[in-house]
Amino acid sequence: QVQLVESGGGLVQAGGSLRLSCAASGRTFSAYTLGWFRQAPGKEREFVAARGWGARETSYEERVNGRFTISRDNAKNTVYLQMNSLKPEDTAVYYCAAGRGFPITTLRNFEYWGQGTQVTVSS
Repeated sequence: QVQLVESGGGLVQAGGSLRLSCAASGRTFSAYTLGWFRQAPGKEREFVAARGWGARETSYEERVNGRFTISRDNAKNTVYLQMNSLKPEDTAVYYCAAGRGFPITTLRNFEYWGQGTQVTVSS
């Protein structure tokens, strides 16, 4: 069992930045792919970014590529999502997740989920 707790969400104006953190307990991160997903009201949960445990594999959703950066610190059992140049359409609940399947962009391949942190971007 893996427990994930997100933090760092909040209210920010368009063009601003936030850094989300996800702390894990129960198991180490090293054997898992770590990812971030988001869900806006009335919409399906969608992939944002993920970073695998080997071969420096990293993937971003096209709309956030160049603005968001995912990183992980296995020693601290923490994964981060640095979000820059935020847009109103980035508003959503952001979830961190851990999984072991491939491809790493597929939601169903992540089996452990945090409770989410709200990100609201005002125009």
